Amino acid sequence: MQIRLKTALLFAALLGVGVTSVNGTQAVEKDKTRPVTQKQKAKSTVSKNKAVPVAKKSKSAYAAKKSKPAYAARKNPATILAANNSAAWSETSKLVVQSGSALVIEQSGGDALYQKNASVVVPIASITKLMTAMVVLDSSPNLNSPITISDDDVDYLRGSRSRLHVGSVMTREYALLLALMSSENRAANALARHYPGGMPAFLVAMNIKAQALGMRDTHFEDPTGLTSNNVSTARDLAKMVAAAHRYPLIREFSTTPEATVDIGGRELAYRNTNPLVKSAAWDVGLSKTGYIHEAGKCLVMQARVADKPVVIVLLDSAGKQTRVGDANRIKHWMESTQSHTQASRKLSPQAALAQGSARRAS
Repeated sequence: MQIRLKTALLFAALLGVGVTSVNGTQAVEKDKTRPVTQKQKAKSTVSKNKAVPVAKKSKSAYAAKKSKPAYAARKNPATILAANNSAAWSETSKLVVQSGSALVIEQSGGDALYQKNASVVVPIASITKLMTAMVVLDSSPNLNSPITISDDDVDYLRGSRSRLHVGSVMTREYALLLALMSSENRAANALARHYPGGMPAFLVAMNIKAQALGMRDTHFEDPTGLTSNNVSTARDLAKMVAAAHRYPLIREFSTTPEATVDIGGRELAYRNTNPLVKSAAWDVGLSKTGYIHEAGKCLVMQARVADKPVVIVLLDSAGKQTRVGDANRIKHWMESTQSHTQASRKLSPQAALAQGSARRAS
């Protein structure tokens, strides 16, 4: 009995050692995994206490933290305001012009506010008459002296109509008025014929004047613009408009809305070919329109838009109202940009910083 008991106790002892050995191994394995669990618990505790997200930082958050310009801008808020103001005029993506060539020049500084095919050489039609007027006035003529319309002034090239009959007599002043205001071809041609040296000398003077103004891509072959060989670029014509604007009589006659003239006892009423000269919404200082098939509809103006004196050149417009529509679109764009600029200037430095950050983010 005692032997059996001892055997049982020994077996139990041996069995207990085995159990302990197995349990010990499991305990070790558990101990190996416990630090990981505790670390995760520690992370969870820290996240709970500090309310710090465990998620990885996004690329945008990293980029925003790394971005230096934002900190530089905070040091000098005026930098953002100046940048917004100077960049406003360059936002030409908002302006859509239908004319084939276009140029908007700020007259005071000569900066191009908008341009489209500004260096492309194209026929310019009756825009020519601005050069005709300058050459006439440069010769210091007696504007009260009479000139006579002759058969040489009749348009046999295109058959354009005129109420100035052959034999009609008028003063140079009337002829100049009709040429600029109503684009009267016979009046313009008669002025050139009565130039000292006649038509050949006049054409030479036109091209010399163009070169003197820096119009290197311009050529004239007649004083009316009826020939498609009178060519120029929007960039060259901006120079011509700026030069013509220095002549008080050209400013006055080209922007006269309408006039009645006495031609040989006949009172003839004429209107300006540019409807914008009588628009209350426009302050036009000089104007000239033009059209032949090869040139399309053309319009050049000096005007004050958004408190800025500008030169506007629109060439090769297809539709009847396209050139006027383009001019109005340019005006609206400039006025909208001015309003945006003024609003930016009124912003506090903090608001300017926020606006600048929003623009960079977008």
